Order: sequence, then C-alpha cells, then structure tokens
Amino acid sequence: MKKLLSLFVALVALSGCSMFGADGGLFSGVDCESRLARNFAENATDTVFFAFDSSALSAESTAALDTQVNWLRDHPETNVIVQGYCDERGTREYNLALGERRANAVKQYLVSQGIAEHRISTISYGKERPAVFGSNEAAWAQNRRAVTVLASAE
Repeated sequence: MKKLLSLFVALVALSGCSMFGADGGLFSGVDCESRLARNFAENATDTVFFAFDSSALSAESTAALDTQVNWLRDHPETNVIVQGYCDERGTREYNLALGERRANAVKQYLVSQGIAEHRISTISYGKERPAVFGSNEAAWAQNRRAVTVLASAE
C-alpha cells in the first residue's frame, strides 16, 4: 500500500498538477503554480537584455530564449506573459512603445520556435518598474529587458 501511495504522489508531481483544480484537492492551485514557477526559474532563463533604443534580439538573447522554448515545450499547458521594460531615459510614451516592441520581439521568437501564439501575452511597463535604480550605464543596461513570467491559472 505504501508503494502504491508513493507511486501515486510521484505521478501527481510529474503531471504538473493538472489532475487537481482549485477545489483544494491533494495539491491546491497555488501549490501547483509555485512549483511550476520554481521549475521554470530553475530550468529556463527568464530575462533577456537589449541594447540602447533597440528591440533586436542578440545571439545571447536567443540562446536564453531557447531555454524558455524547451521549457514551454515540456509544459504545453502553461501560458506566459512577456513583460517589456526600458531604462529611465526617454518619455513615458516612447518607453511604453519600446517596451511593447521588446516584449513582442520575444513573443515572435517563441512563436517562430513552435510555441503557440495563444499561450503568450505581452505587456509593457516602459520605464515604470526598474530592476536597478541609478542613472548610469550599469543600471540602464539591467533595465533594458524583457522578462517572461508564468501566467496565473484562473
């Protein structure tokens, strides 16, 4: 009986929690989401960086995005949101548009690698949510980014 229970728990863990809804079953939706988020963080690079005033993906960015592609292929039930960000330079409106182009560049790359477009949403935060505070190139470089996060299960 103990072996059977252990096997069942292992199967549930490997299933990505899809067997249980938000009804408070063996694994709640929150537990599942946090485990998926932890798994994503451990197995994929969530952030790519951009050059000044650019939404072009570098070779380093596409290598990072390939880790996301592999993870998303292994978790076909999971949707993501790509968040676009900018450094503090430029107007709010310009940076919102640039952040959107950055998020869309990531989305289009993921789609080009076979990830279904409906699984990927985008949002731009422009310069409103810096990762690093400071008015120098080191801070600006860290803020010119796109971050992929798991979408919450509704």
